Amino acid sequence: MPVILCQPEDMNGDEFTEIVIRQASAADAGAIASIYAEHVRSGTASFDTVPRSAAETEQKIAEITAKGWPFLVAARGADVVGYAYVTLFRDRTAYGFTCEDSIYVRSDQAGKGIGSLLMGALIDASTQCGFRQMMAVIGGAEPASVALHTKMGFEHAGRMRSVGRKFGRWLDTMYMQLELGEGDRTPPDKEPS
Repeated sequence: MPVILCQPEDMNGDEFTEIVIRQASAADAGAIASIYAEHVRSGTASFDTVPRSAAETEQKIAEITAKGWPFLVAARGADVVGYAYVTLFRDRTAYGFTCEDSIYVRSDQAGKGIGSLLMGALIDASTQCGFRQMMAVIGGAEPASVALHTKMGFEHAGRMRSVGRKFGRWLDTMYMQLELGEGDRTPPDKEPS
């Protein structure tokens, strides 16, 4: 079910617009691929150097949603202005209660609160899926991404120095972590096997 929120259109709060946070569909793949391509070509949050195609993005949406995990978009009318999803942090069974988030907002929509809306909805949906920890793996230790995750309650969990190279420079990766739901205070209903 979509979450409908009214957000200020500009930083002064003069004009309000409706932002809908909803599950992504195959029809959103082109817009999502376009947003990601902006970040791949101009930023360091992703260590990809070639953006995913719309077809590859559609496949990713299908794979994530088939597992019952959230792949969300923020939309203003029919216009997708951001997206967020989770995958397993690592593919080994013992990591089954830990997810990794990915979140991107269209560059012309940065600073309007869309990232916070998406992240809040993603945290809620991931908790409902049974995840107990959420990891952020922030390429280039991008300041905007670090600020968003900090605002949402994530804590610094480590840094790997100079593990990536993009735009002619060495880049760090920062790890941040958020406890979801009961976290590690209670055991899961079923142990990984």
